[in-house]
Amino acid sequence: MSKTISFNELRRLKDSLPDGATHRIADALNVTVQTVRNYFGGVNYQFGKNAGLHIEPGPDGGIVVLDDTTIYDMAVKILEEENNKK
Repeated sequence: MSKTISFNELRRLKDSLPDGATHRIADALNVTVQTVRNYFGGVNYQFGKNAGLHIEPGPDGGIVVLDDTTIYDMAVKILEEENNKK
């Protein structure tokens, strides 16, 4: 299922993740860490793959359409776990 959010919202999610979260997501999905970084707006395709997001210019950094929300959902779950610890 796809999801549409702003690019800045996607970056805020990534920036809110605790240390090691991108590695945790990559390990769980059996993808490279760079693929997870690319999902959050990185552009290194030499060591990672396109993770199914499309960015359109616009307000708040532009509009991002996530073709697959698996990485997004895992990131939200990790943040919820961190908040429940506090």
